[in-house]
Order: sequence, then C-alpha cells, then structure tokens
Amino acid sequence: MLKRIVVIGGGITGLSTMHYLQKLKKEKSLDIELVLVEANEYLGGKIHTVLENDFIMEVGADSIVARNESIFQLIEELQLEDEKVYNSTGISYIYTNNELHAIPADSVFGIPASIESLNSSTLVSELGKKEALKDLEIPNETFTKESSVGSFLEYFLGKELVEKQIVPVLSGVYSGDLNKLSIASTLPYLIDYKNKYGSIMKGLEENKAQFQASANKKFISFQNGLSTLIDRLEEVLSQSTIIKGVATKKVEKKDDYYSVLLTNGETIEADSVVLATPHNVAQVILQDEELDTDFNKLKNSSLISVYLGFDIPDEQLPAEGTGFIVSENSDVRCNACTWTSRKWTHTSKNNQLLVRMFYKSSNSAFESMKNMSEDELVEVVLQDIEMSLKLTGKPEVIEVTKWNEQMPNYHLAHGDAIQSLTAKMANDMPNVLLAGCSYYGVGIAACIKNGRETAEKIINSIVQ
Repeated sequence: MLKRIVVIGGGITGLSTMHYLQKLKKEKSLDIELVLVEANEYLGGKIHTVLENDFIMEVGADSIVARNESIFQLIEELQLEDEKVYNSTGISYIYTNNELHAIPADSVFGIPASIESLNSSTLVSELGKKEALKDLEIPNETFTKESSVGSFLEYFLGKELVEKQIVPVLSGVYSGDLNKLSIASTLPYLIDYKNKYGSIMKGLEENKAQFQASANKKFISFQNGLSTLIDRLEEVLSQSTIIKGVATKKVEKKDDYYSVLLTNGETIEADSVVLATPHNVAQVILQDEELDTDFNKLKNSSLISVYLGFDIPDEQLPAEGTGFIVSENSDVRCNACTWTSRKWTHTSKNNQLLVRMFYKSSNSAFESMKNMSEDELVEVVLQDIEMSLKLTGKPEVIEVTKWNEQMPNYHLAHGDAIQSLTAKMANDMPNVLLAGCSYYGVGIAACIKNGRETAEKIINSIVQ
C-alpha cells in the first residue's frame, strides 16, 4: 500500500532528509511518495549564496566542518568532489583594548593545549597564567557534562584566561552566555580529558595530533558557494514532489494518517511528517497546548551579518591573518570580523578585499542596531573597519542579512526540553518527527547527519 511522507522545511535538514528517503526508497524498492513543502520561493533556508561584482557571499553559514565523515559521503553521492574547496589557514586574532592579539597557535577554541601555549599568550597577564596552572593540580569532583561550560573552565583555568582568551572564541562559535551553555552541548570531550588526565590542558596536549590534523583544511565550501550543495540536492530529488512558495498552516492527526493543511488551501494526507523548521514555526504548525510548555523553553538568538567588498588589494590586511574576534573591552561594536577574501580565496576572483562583520544579540550594542536601516548599519560597520583595520574607502558591494530570533541557543535546559518534547510527540503523534538545528545540533554537518538519521528512522518504521 502506498505510503506518503511529507517533509516540511526545505533547508539543509529537510533536503538531506528527502535525499536519504529517496535513496532508501530506491534501495529497498519501497512504494512511497515523497513530498517537500517550503514556504520560501527558494530552497536552502539559511544557506544562500549571493554573487556580485566577482565576489561570492554567503548570507548564512559560510562553510561545512570537514571532520564529519557523513559530509564526504554526501559530497561523493552528489558528485561534487571537483567543486569542493577548503579554507586557507592563518592566524586568528582577538581584538582587545583596541589592538589585535594573535590567538596562540597551540590552542583549541582559545584553550591552551600546552604550558608553552599558555605562556606565549599576549592576552593574559603573568598572574592570570599562574592562576591557570591550578588546572594541573585540582581534580574534578563536582562537574558533569550537564554543568555549564563557562563555570567549568573558569573553575580550573581561572577567570582572566577564560574572559580574555576563551570566551571571545567560544562565544563566536556558540551563541549565548557560556555560563548558560552546558558542557554536553559545546565541548563534551573537555570533561573527559579532565577526568582521564587530571588536566584540561594535558588532555588537549595528549590529543594534539587529532586537533592538528583537523586544524588544517577543516572547513569545506564549493567553488561557486554553498548554494552549489542546495542546487544539486534539488536536482537529484527527481523522484520527489517539491512545493515552493507555500507555507504549512497546520498538521492535524486523523484516524490513521495526518492532514497537512497548506496556506494555499490545499490539504495533503500523510502517513509520516517531518518538521524540519525552526522550533517556533513547528510550534505554530502543531497547535498543541500539551507541547507548548516544552517548545517555550527553546530559545533563539539574533545576528546581523554584513559583507563589504572593496576595490582594495587583499594584501593590505595583516600578513597571514584570517580575521578577529572581539573581546568586551573594545570600542568597536562588532563581535567578529572574517577576512573572507583571505580565508576563502575563491570568494574574490580579483583578489580584492572582502570582509564579513558579525553583530550578535548577546552584544550590548545590538539593541540599538537591530532596527537600523541598511545605510545606518553600513555606517557603523565602516567605523568598525576603520578603527580595527585602519582601512578607509567606499565599498563596491554591500550585503546585509538580519537573522532575527533564528539562531538556536542551546542553554542548560535545552536537553531536558527536547527529551520531554520528543517523548510526548512519540506518544501523542507517532510518525511526526522534529528535525533540524533547533533541536539536534547546529552546523551544516549536524543537520545533514540529523537528516540521514531521520530518514532511516522513518523507513525502519515502514518496513517493520
């Protein structure tokens, strides 16, 4: 008997889910119909490449973390090996007290991986370095993976090292206050190292080879941008129905199927439904008061991203640098700056300067910036560039993107909320699954993995 599976949301999670559903359908010769529904006129969600004046700009994520094997499997399946490019490696800086300080090379997310790395830091005082040595002496007797990563690091490595060198780097990766983010949702191996080796730094040093191997060429993109991945996924979904430009209004349980009501008035009957949307969208679609308590515990952050392309040679930037992260005690308003044309040489065909500035909602300046016009935002950005990089000039290309309340924030209660939510849905709405970065991991690699696992779970329930 024909089964119909509807995936709601055409971002990377929804597309990955569809890809693996279609693959399993073919492998197992299953009689299933696959339908993808996307509210936007284009697929990709936060992945979207803009091409202008020989510059390549990503409005969302700019790369894929390479250490996940599922990434290479998908790239091979999609025959994109020849399109693949890696990042250029270089020095990352922290901008503090209005000066650029190199993050010690022998460090992981700003955490020293050796005593030599700690001593080489120009960001931390001698007193701060001495305080960090208590990591070698104090055993872990109280912290678990559910403890906050901020309090864990500060307890063993000291306040100054954490605030001046680690927080700027980690906050650049994970949105939110580190004291409200768990070790499990950020860097779970740190507590394993502390327990096994008696020291966070010793643990990183003992596993240095692993981190050094992943440090070089650790990010992937494509010659014409990340939209290459989205376009190819859409192209290969030839046995699936893709509906674009139509939102989903409601998913309602009937006797032995689900009714998916679309905003154009059409209704699709489905045996299984995947909600690969932001959690706030899924909450509206499900319209279930029993689930609202858990949905309301999930949090998002906001981000403004601004690209500026200049008719200035890239070589005017500090030698071998790829960007900087900003500490709290600086006059600039940005959180970070990527020297995109240096880090990703394919993004600037004529080796001209392309920079990307980030402004996060955790930043005290964000509140005054979120309602600014594009012209007002660009004025702030140009001031930050002049102050930090000593560069002036009128940009040839500008690309401003506002992600309002769309960046998942994995706070301490996140895990419990997801566990409760999925348990309730498994009981009340079997065969309706949540998927995506709102729940199971940020980053493109995590979303692809989640899409594959979601597809496998659905197919396993069908063939049993």
